[in-house]
Amino acid sequence: MTAPAVEDLLRDLTPQVLGTLIRRYHRFEGCEDAVQEAVLAAAVQWPAEGVPDNPRGWLVTVASRRLIDQVRSDRARRERESATAGEVVPEDVPDTDDTLVLLFLCCHPTLTPASRTALTLRAVGGLTTAEIARAFLVPEGTMAARISRAKQRIKAAGSSFGMPDGADREERLRVVLHVLYLIFNEGYTASSGPELHRADLAREAIRLVRMVRAQLPEDAEVTGLLALMLLTHARRDARTTAAGDLVPLDEQDRTKWDRELIDEGLALVKASLAGPDLGPYRLQAAIAATHADAAEAEETNWSQVHALYLILERIAPNPMVTLNRAIALAETEGPAAGLALLATLDGDERMAGHHRLLSVRAHLLERAGDPAGARDHYRRAARATASIAEQRYLESRAGRLRA
Repeated sequence: MTAPAVEDLLRDLTPQVLGTLIRRYHRFEGCEDAVQEAVLAAAVQWPAEGVPDNPRGWLVTVASRRLIDQVRSDRARRERESATAGEVVPEDVPDTDDTLVLLFLCCHPTLTPASRTALTLRAVGGLTTAEIARAFLVPEGTMAARISRAKQRIKAAGSSFGMPDGADREERLRVVLHVLYLIFNEGYTASSGPELHRADLAREAIRLVRMVRAQLPEDAEVTGLLALMLLTHARRDARTTAAGDLVPLDEQDRTKWDRELIDEGLALVKASLAGPDLGPYRLQAAIAATHADAAEAEETNWSQVHALYLILERIAPNPMVTLNRAIALAETEGPAAGLALLATLDGDERMAGHHRLLSVRAHLLERAGDPAGARDHYRRAARATASIAEQRYLESRAGRLRA
């Protein structure tokens, strides 16, 4: 097996192995370190020596031995040494896949959203601390401390390794989906840095949602989230020029959209909408499907997009939903209507100075025949974003306008 194929296999196996060890030894931090060492050993050995017949069992055995060695060498934990070190490393590996349980643990309610995201990428995604730090443009030491604090908070909370029950399970699942949604969004449009998107981060989010759906195939919101990601990620090659400049949706060459991802996403949207009680991910997926159905931007069914945003705004109120509805409203009723709706967001503290509000207002002012106002808002939006690609695009839009 080639090194890239081994890497893909290890990414899939890492959360399964970590889940097995945590269930067995109840030591999140020690187990996670031991699994990373086992994965590193496999990444070196397997391409040269071949993948073992039971790769998951191999990783569990090696990681268990590393954990026991770690406990034996830790003199500060002598009182627990004999109990743990005396355990025989079991050769049998249970067939249960604890990936979803591990995701629930990483999204513990005591953690901040940033900590949940980092811990999920580290423990379930198998990314190194350095990779996660690069993705979010923070020093590796800062990210390492964030991940360590997250593990300590879970330990202090006394959380058991198991699926929560009833309403708590549903609530925790929504947190898991939100974390994966945030990871995807950061990959699709990086909040800062020179690149518009981080395709590797977006692909990782898609991979993790596929894992969740494999265990919860009947959950319509999980299906909707996967559909949304696929339909959105399908546009990635058309979103920038060869020089890396941003291309807005209405100017993209739609022949560059990934048809395979679109077909899969459309099928998933159809399946998810068959369920009761429409949720936010299914509605966003339906909006993405409406865009995907249009061969040209002019063919977009904006009335349908606006209607879907109205429903989304009703069940999941959010200023970004209102902002996106303003865009759709401007397409159906004109820029003045869109600007009037944007005005309702001016008093929302969450949107104060937000580059998206400024840039959408600039676009609608431009369409309404106010080039001076549009230029001012484009430049203000450029100053408000940390994304260099977005800065270049917004400055170029401002530069094309004359007073």
